[in-house]
Amino acid sequence: MSKISWRQILPFALVAFFVVGSLSNIIAPGSIYQEYLKWGYPHWFHFVTGSLELTAAILLSRAPSRLLGAALGCTVMLAALATVIIHGEYRHAVPPLVAAILSLVVGWISWRKRLTVSA
Repeated sequence: MSKISWRQILPFALVAFFVVGSLSNIIAPGSIYQEYLKWGYPHWFHFVTGSLELTAAILLSRAPSRLLGAALGCTVMLAALATVIIHGEYRHAVPPLVAAILSLVVGWISWRKRLTVSA
């Protein structure tokens, strides 16, 4: 029986997070759409966010592009974190903070793997 490590599971947990997030933002039920407007973003910006999250998920799903996916995912989550903090919605800060940290971990693992392969 093979043992699956957290280093193998973590990228796919992030893929799932970003897929769910992207679909929520692309479909944007009324509450999400209204939040974007309240934060001062244009009416179409939820499509941009959703597309970036979906791109991050796709990049994270394959080892060769995982570092880029982690960087994009972390960037999107840091932007989300900044948005909710600027608007004083601190309880909404936890998911993007956790996703950004996990993206950093996946990026670090991918970076280290690339260094050992090229050495």
